[in-house]
Amino acid sequence: MPEGDTIYRTAATLRPAMEGATIDRAQVRDRQFEPEHLAGVQITSVEARGKHLLMHLGHGGAIHSHMGMTGSWHIYRRSEPWQKPVHYAGLQLELSQTPVGDLDVVCFSPKQLELLTADQLRRHVDLSNLGPDLLTPSFDVPAAVARFRTHNPLPLGEAVMDQTIVSGIGNVYKSDLLFLVGFDPFAPVEKFSDDELAGMIEKARRLMGKNLTGAPRQTRFRGDGHRLWAYGRSGEACFKCGAIIQLRRQGEAGRTTCWCPVCQPER
Repeated sequence: MPEGDTIYRTAATLRPAMEGATIDRAQVRDRQFEPEHLAGVQITSVEARGKHLLMHLGHGGAIHSHMGMTGSWHIYRRSEPWQKPVHYAGLQLELSQTPVGDLDVVCFSPKQLELLTADQLRRHVDLSNLGPDLLTPSFDVPAAVARFRTHNPLPLGEAVMDQTIVSGIGNVYKSDLLFLVGFDPFAPVEKFSDDELAGMIEKARRLMGKNLTGAPRQTRFRGDGHRLWAYGRSGEACFKCGAIIQLRRQGEAGRTTCWCPVCQPER
Protein backbone atom coordinates (compact mmCIF):
# COMPACT_ATOMS: atom_id res chain seq x y z
CA MET A 1 0.00 0.00 0.00
CA PRO A 2 2.08 2.96 -1.20
CA GLU A 3 2.14 5.96 1.16
CA GLY A 4 4.43 8.96 1.21
CA ASP A 5 7.44 7.01 2.46
CA THR A 6 7.08 4.50 -0.39
CA ILE A 7 7.00 7.20 -3.06
CA TYR A 8 9.90 9.09 -1.46
CA ARG A 9 11.93 5.87 -1.47
CA THR A 10 10.88 5.12 -5.06
CA ALA A 11 12.08 8.55 -6.20
CA ALA A 12 15.40 8.04 -4.40
CA THR A 13 15.85 4.68 -6.15
CA LEU A 14 14.90 5.96 -9.61
CA ARG A 15 16.87 9.20 -9.43
CA PRO A 16 20.44 7.89 -9.96
CA ALA A 17 19.31 5.61 -12.81
CA MET A 18 17.07 8.09 -14.63
CA GLU A 19 18.26 11.65 -14.16
CA GLY A 20 20.09 12.73 -17.28
CA ALA A 21 19.02 9.64 -19.25
CA THR A 22 17.35 9.83 -22.66
CA ILE A 23 14.13 7.99 -23.47
CA ASP A 24 14.75 5.92 -26.59
CA ARG A 25 11.27 4.44 -26.76
CA ALA A 26 8.09 4.39 -24.68
CA GLN A 27 5.13 2.03 -24.65
CA VAL A 28 1.80 2.79 -22.97
CA ARG A 29 -0.75 0.09 -22.22
CA ASP A 30 -4.00 2.08 -22.32
CA ARG A 31 -2.95 4.93 -24.62
CA GLN A 32 -3.55 7.66 -22.06
CA PHE A 33 -1.13 9.69 -24.16
CA GLU A 34 0.94 9.30 -27.31
CA PRO A 35 4.18 7.54 -26.24
CA GLU A 36 5.89 8.74 -29.42
CA HIS A 37 6.06 12.19 -27.83
CA LEU A 38 8.61 10.83 -25.33
CA ALA A 39 11.16 9.51 -27.84
CA GLY A 40 14.44 11.39 -27.63
CA VAL A 41 13.39 13.37 -24.54
CA GLN A 42 15.75 13.67 -21.58
CA ILE A 43 14.66 13.05 -17.98
CA THR A 44 16.00 15.96 -15.94
CA SER A 45 14.82 15.05 -12.43
CA VAL A 46 12.63 12.67 -10.43
CA GLU A 47 10.52 14.13 -7.62
CA ALA A 48 8.21 12.76 -4.93
CA ARG A 49 5.29 14.94 -3.84
CA GLY A 50 3.39 13.09 -1.15
CA LYS A 51 1.85 10.09 -2.91
CA HIS A 52 2.61 11.50 -6.38
CA LEU A 53 5.73 10.83 -8.45
CA LEU A 54 6.94 13.27 -11.11
CA MET A 55 9.55 12.61 -13.76
CA HIS A 56 10.49 16.03 -15.08
CA LEU A 57 11.39 16.19 -18.77
CA GLY A 58 13.75 18.34 -20.80
CA HIS A 59 10.93 20.19 -22.57
CA GLY A 60 9.45 21.36 -19.25
CA GLY A 61 6.68 18.78 -18.98
CA ALA A 62 6.53 15.71 -16.77
CA ILE A 63 5.35 12.12 -16.48
CA HIS A 64 2.96 12.10 -13.51
CA SER A 65 2.02 8.89 -11.73
CA HIS A 66 -0.02 8.01 -8.66
CA MET A 67 0.40 4.44 -7.47
CA GLY A 68 -2.94 3.98 -5.72
CA MET A 69 -3.08 0.79 -3.65
CA THR A 70 -0.96 -1.59 -5.73
CA GLY A 71 1.15 0.36 -8.23
CA SER A 72 4.95 0.30 -8.37
CA TRP A 73 7.95 1.37 -10.48
CA HIS A 74 10.65 -1.17 -11.39
CA ILE A 75 14.11 -0.84 -12.95
CA TYR A 76 15.50 -3.61 -15.16
CA ARG A 77 18.62 -3.98 -17.26
CA ARG A 78 17.72 -4.33 -20.92
CA SER A 79 16.47 -7.91 -21.64
CA GLU A 80 16.34 -8.78 -17.91
CA PRO A 81 13.15 -10.75 -17.01
CA TRP A 82 10.41 -8.70 -15.32
CA GLN A 83 9.08 -9.62 -11.90
CA LYS A 84 5.47 -8.89 -12.91
CA PRO A 85 3.40 -9.90 -15.95
CA VAL A 86 3.64 -7.68 -19.01
CA HIS A 87 -0.11 -6.96 -18.99
CA TYR A 88 0.30 -5.10 -15.67
CA ALA A 89 2.75 -2.66 -17.23
CA GLY A 90 1.08 0.73 -17.65
CA LEU A 91 4.23 2.37 -19.04
CA GLN A 92 7.59 1.07 -20.22
CA LEU A 93 10.48 3.46 -20.78
CA GLU A 94 13.56 2.25 -22.64
CA LEU A 95 16.46 4.43 -21.50
CA SER A 96 19.96 5.00 -22.77
CA GLN A 97 22.88 7.08 -21.51
CA THR A 98 22.35 6.01 -17.91
CA PRO A 99 25.29 5.48 -15.50
CA VAL A 100 24.67 1.70 -15.56
CA GLY A 101 23.88 1.14 -19.22
CA ASP A 102 20.62 0.60 -21.09
CA LEU A 103 17.61 0.17 -18.83
CA ASP A 104 13.90 -0.56 -18.92
CA VAL A 105 11.94 1.43 -16.32
CA VAL A 106 8.42 0.08 -15.92
CA CYS A 107 5.35 1.40 -14.11
CA PHE A 108 3.08 -1.46 -13.03
CA SER A 109 -0.62 -1.06 -12.17
CA PRO A 110 -0.74 2.73 -11.65
CA LYS A 111 -3.91 4.36 -10.41
CA GLN A 112 -3.09 7.45 -12.47
CA LEU A 113 -0.60 7.95 -15.29
CA GLU A 114 -0.36 11.00 -17.51
CA LEU A 115 2.01 13.02 -19.64
CA LEU A 116 1.80 16.71 -18.74
CA THR A 117 2.96 19.73 -20.67
CA ALA A 118 4.70 22.47 -18.70
CA ASP A 119 1.46 24.44 -18.62
CA GLN A 120 -0.60 21.43 -17.52
CA LEU A 121 1.91 20.73 -14.77
CA ARG A 122 1.59 24.28 -13.43
CA ARG A 123 -2.21 24.15 -13.55
CA HIS A 124 -2.73 20.54 -12.38
CA VAL A 125 -5.53 20.53 -9.81
CA ASP A 126 -4.23 17.66 -7.65
CA LEU A 127 -0.59 18.71 -7.71
CA SER A 128 -1.15 22.44 -7.22
CA ASN A 129 -3.39 21.79 -4.21
CA LEU A 130 -1.00 19.42 -2.45
CA GLY A 131 0.17 20.35 1.01
CA PRO A 132 3.88 20.19 1.87
CA ASP A 133 5.49 16.74 1.75
CA LEU A 134 6.18 15.51 5.28
CA LEU A 135 9.52 14.03 4.22
CA THR A 136 10.89 17.24 2.73
CA PRO A 137 14.03 18.18 4.72
CA SER A 138 12.92 21.82 4.86
CA PHE A 139 9.43 20.96 6.16
CA ASP A 140 7.95 23.84 8.21
CA VAL A 141 6.07 22.42 11.21
CA PRO A 142 4.48 25.72 12.43
CA ALA A 143 3.22 26.39 8.90
CA ALA A 144 1.73 22.88 8.82
CA VAL A 145 -0.03 23.51 12.15
CA ALA A 146 -1.51 26.67 10.63
CA ARG A 147 -2.78 24.62 7.68
CA PHE A 148 -4.51 22.21 10.09
CA ARG A 149 -6.09 25.19 11.85
CA THR A 150 -7.91 26.16 8.64
CA HIS A 151 -9.73 22.80 8.95
CA ASN A 152 -10.68 23.06 12.64
CA PRO A 153 -14.14 21.44 12.25
CA LEU A 154 -12.76 18.38 10.41
CA PRO A 155 -12.26 15.15 12.42
CA LEU A 156 -8.56 14.65 13.03
CA GLY A 157 -8.54 11.21 11.37
CA GLU A 158 -9.79 12.82 8.17
CA ALA A 159 -7.53 15.86 8.45
CA VAL A 160 -4.29 13.89 8.65
CA MET A 161 -5.31 12.05 5.46
CA ASP A 162 -6.19 15.27 3.62
CA GLN A 163 -3.34 15.68 1.15
CA THR A 164 -4.10 19.39 0.75
CA ILE A 165 -3.04 19.99 4.37
CA VAL A 166 0.13 17.89 4.44
CA SER A 167 0.94 15.15 1.97
CA GLY A 168 2.20 11.62 2.49
CA ILE A 169 0.00 10.07 5.20
CA GLY A 170 -2.16 7.09 4.26
CA ASN A 171 -4.33 4.67 6.20
CA VAL A 172 -1.52 2.82 7.98
CA TYR A 173 0.17 5.94 9.33
CA LYS A 174 -3.18 7.59 10.09
CA SER A 175 -4.21 4.80 12.49
CA ASP A 176 -0.83 4.14 14.08
CA LEU A 177 0.23 7.78 14.34
CA LEU A 178 -2.94 8.77 16.20
CA PHE A 179 -2.64 5.68 18.40
CA LEU A 180 0.94 6.55 19.37
CA VAL A 181 0.09 10.14 20.31
CA GLY A 182 -3.13 9.05 22.04
CA PHE A 183 -5.47 11.24 19.98
CA ASP A 184 -9.15 10.54 19.30
CA PRO A 185 -9.46 10.14 15.49
CA PHE A 186 -13.07 11.36 15.56
CA ALA A 187 -12.55 14.58 17.52
CA PRO A 188 -12.34 17.77 15.44
CA VAL A 189 -8.98 19.41 14.88
CA GLU A 190 -10.05 22.34 17.09
CA LYS A 191 -9.95 20.05 20.15
CA PHE A 192 -6.17 19.82 19.90
CA SER A 193 -3.67 22.52 20.87
CA ASP A 194 -1.00 23.87 18.54
CA ASP A 195 1.65 22.05 20.57
CA GLU A 196 -0.25 18.78 20.30
CA LEU A 197 -0.61 19.15 16.53
CA ALA A 198 3.08 20.06 16.18
CA GLY A 199 4.07 16.98 18.20
CA MET A 200 1.83 14.79 16.03
CA ILE A 201 3.40 16.18 12.85
CA GLU A 202 6.93 15.66 14.16
CA LYS A 203 6.00 12.08 15.13
CA ALA A 204 4.69 11.45 11.62
CA ARG A 205 7.95 12.71 10.12
CA ARG A 206 10.01 10.47 12.40
CA LEU A 207 7.89 7.38 11.69
CA MET A 208 8.00 7.90 7.95
CA GLY A 209 11.72 8.61 8.07
CA LYS A 210 12.30 5.21 9.69
CA ASN A 211 10.62 3.48 6.75
CA LEU A 212 12.82 4.49 3.86
CA THR A 213 14.91 1.31 3.69
CA GLY A 214 12.55 -0.83 1.59
CA ALA A 215 11.67 -3.19 4.45
CA PRO A 216 7.96 -3.74 5.26
CA ARG A 217 6.44 -0.63 6.84
CA GLN A 218 6.84 -0.57 10.61
CA THR A 219 5.58 1.66 13.41
CA ARG A 220 6.28 -0.73 16.30
CA PHE A 221 9.89 -1.56 17.11
CA ARG A 222 9.71 -4.08 19.95
CA GLY A 223 11.39 -7.02 18.21
CA ASP A 224 8.44 -9.35 18.81
CA GLY A 225 7.37 -9.74 15.19
CA HIS A 226 4.48 -7.26 15.41
CA ARG A 227 5.20 -4.33 13.06
CA LEU A 228 2.09 -2.19 13.65
CA TRP A 229 0.28 -0.89 16.74
CA ALA A 230 -3.31 -0.54 15.58
CA TYR A 231 -3.77 -0.74 11.80
CA GLY A 232 -5.18 -4.08 10.68
CA ARG A 233 -5.66 -5.28 14.27
CA SER A 234 -9.39 -4.67 14.82
CA GLY A 235 -10.84 -7.21 17.25
CA GLU A 236 -7.42 -7.89 18.79
CA ALA A 237 -6.07 -6.78 22.15
CA CYS A 238 -4.28 -3.44 22.36
CA PHE A 239 -0.55 -3.92 22.96
CA LYS A 240 -0.58 -1.16 25.59
CA CYS A 241 -3.73 -1.64 27.67
CA GLY A 242 -5.37 -4.90 26.52
CA ALA A 243 -8.62 -3.28 25.36
CA ILE A 244 -10.02 -4.40 22.01
CA ILE A 245 -8.87 -2.44 18.97
CA GLN A 246 -11.89 -0.98 17.17
CA LEU A 247 -12.52 -0.25 13.47
CA ARG A 248 -14.69 2.44 11.93
CA ARG A 249 -14.95 3.96 8.46
CA GLN A 250 -14.27 7.69 8.21
CA GLY A 251 -15.01 10.41 5.70
CA GLU A 252 -16.76 10.39 2.35
CA ALA A 253 -14.35 7.75 1.02
CA GLY A 254 -15.05 5.47 3.99
CA ARG A 255 -11.37 4.99 4.82
CA THR A 256 -10.56 2.52 7.60
CA THR A 257 -9.60 3.85 11.02
CA CYS A 258 -8.34 1.47 13.72
CA TRP A 259 -8.05 2.82 17.25
CA CYS A 260 -8.03 1.91 20.94
CA PRO A 261 -10.94 3.47 22.87
CA VAL A 262 -8.89 3.41 26.09
CA CYS A 263 -5.55 4.74 24.83
CA GLN A 264 -7.30 7.26 22.58
CA PRO A 265 -10.17 8.58 24.75
CA GLU A 266 -12.91 10.79 23.38
CA ARG A 267 -12.37 14.55 23.52
